Amino acid sequence: MTDPRAPALLAAACVLAAGCAASPPRAIPAQGRQTSQSAAGARYLLYLPAAHETEAAWPLILFLHGGGERGEELSLVRREGLPRILDHVPDFPFVVVSPQETLARRWTPDGLATFLDEVAARHRIDRTHVYATGLSSGAATALELAAAHPDRIAAVAVASPNRLPEDPCRLKATPVWMFHNSGDPRIAAGRIRRFERTLSACGGEVRVTLYDRARHDSWTETYDRRDLYEWFRKHRRAPGGAS
Repeated sequence: MTDPRAPALLAAACVLAAGCAASPPRAIPAQGRQTSQSAAGARYLLYLPAAHETEAAWPLILFLHGGGERGEELSLVRREGLPRILDHVPDFPFVVVSPQETLARRWTPDGLATFLDEVAARHRIDRTHVYATGLSSGAATALELAAAHPDRIAAVAVASPNRLPEDPCRLKATPVWMFHNSGDPRIAAGRIRRFERTLSACGGEVRVTLYDRARHDSWTETYDRRDLYEWFRKHRRAPGGAS
């Protein structure tokens, strides 16, 4: 069955696909579909755009799932967020990697930074356009990654983080977009707004989108937003580390 959200992302693909220089083709399997991969002991879903073979370098999105998708079966990662819709969008203009956190081994910012370096070395990645995103606990980890490794992440967008970094100013070098529900039972919207004010006051680029609903799931609507992917592409990390 076709995912009802596919048309919006297809429209985003048409807008965002331009801008990569061509290079001689390189054979890579399963273009335009998600496949299971592993690197440094991490199991992950890999999405390659259909035109991956004929372009020199692609922007990369790291997607981090929530607590309900932890485990040993990668099919769990497809249940929510960005991976849920990618099988229905063959022209999504990013490479997407979605690692799975096991019950025994949790993600760390340093481990994820190493993972990103290994993925970028194996595929055609523009390292100035690497983005992090996630939902719930994955959203919290995406923020921690961007705070710890601003030299790796050009921008970070998160949906319904279930915790926030203690020092928002550690994110001042990385643009942040936060999506949340006004009645989220995990973290009150007021805490998100305070985080926004603190980060803005110390010079960070931050925006918050609040949906008017009383539940934890803000990600279903968020990952269907065309403007999210346009926002990602507007940001780049210079080779020397400056935005």
